[in-house]
Amino acid sequence: METTPRTDRRSFLTVAAAAAATVVARQALARDYKEPTRYPDPDIVTLDKRFKKYALGNTPIQRLYHSDKMLWAEGPAWNGVGRYLLWSDIPNDLQMRWLEEDNHVSVFRSPAGNSNGNTFDFQGRQISFQHGPRRVVRYEHDGSVTVLAAEFNGKSLNAPNDGVVHPNGDIWFTDPGYGGLMNYEGTNAKTGSVQPFQKEAVYRIDAKTGKLHQVTDEIFKPNGVCFSPDYKKLYVADTGASHYDDAPKNIKVWDIVDEKSLKNGKEFASMKLAMKGDDGKTVEKAGFADGIRCDVDGNIWASAGWVGAGYDGVHVFEPKEGTRIGQILLPEICSNVCFGGTKRNRLFMTGSTSLYAVYTETQGAHIT
Repeated sequence: METTPRTDRRSFLTVAAAAAATVVARQALARDYKEPTRYPDPDIVTLDKRFKKYALGNTPIQRLYHSDKMLWAEGPAWNGVGRYLLWSDIPNDLQMRWLEEDNHVSVFRSPAGNSNGNTFDFQGRQISFQHGPRRVVRYEHDGSVTVLAAEFNGKSLNAPNDGVVHPNGDIWFTDPGYGGLMNYEGTNAKTGSVQPFQKEAVYRIDAKTGKLHQVTDEIFKPNGVCFSPDYKKLYVADTGASHYDDAPKNIKVWDIVDEKSLKNGKEFASMKLAMKGDDGKTVEKAGFADGIRCDVDGNIWASAGWVGAGYDGVHVFEPKEGTRIGQILLPEICSNVCFGGTKRNRLFMTGSTSLYAVYTETQGAHIT
């Protein structure tokens, strides 16, 4: 039987439609496709054999969120009950939230006082360190806000930056003053000094009395801060080289005395790193350590930036001599880090306009 012209036309249209659908499907697939990472991830770098136990060979560095509207991501903090990560976008005056259950990202709080660092206390209340109004605040369970610190010795704080909570309830925080030096991240004090209102320092808020104590000002611009696993040492990143020519680019450490004061301050680790230059020669470069966190073995995981490829990301230092043992390289400057996730074995990293994460074979030493 011969095929009629009408049947030929119908068959042709059917085939053509199927072919067009296939092309559209392939185009859609091509738009969504992302180049896979060949394990081990080449940007998880082992510099010392001591890092091998922490670097997983079959896990990638993941970019969980990116937006060209996000300007400077900072202050990640993990909420174990809510299973979410909170972080700040300082210039946009926002706090953002990422949900572990489905990767959903939304605005958590607006306005946010140009908050920089965030953490949670042992009662699950959020603590934020605000650049705009230059204060430390606690968000209560009923939704109200309690101002914990705003002045010292009758003068305004410069711009609280980052902090941690001790099991006894005390809050330790840094006050380098960056938010008081610019409107972009806070409110410009216009005092004509790189110390907006007073000398940069590290403080402790006494949980029982509410009194603010200065624990040290023996540092140029104290930035990221964390405890050792046993709460007997305090580590602080110094970013003073941003404004002081003689400031070192390093992380300092002190012994904690009676859970109240500090002694024996010294350099823990230098941010100097020998790298190969464009000409193939080895040169020493140093960027800044910003946010820092400690794992259960006492290693310090420090965000790093302001150098470029091969440096920016996270640097990991072992606790005894401050030797750099590993790196996690990112395509952006890393501002801060925290451990979180269901097993507290996932390192979250705020990187300029993105949020990154990588699984590790260790756990954060503290609740966030």
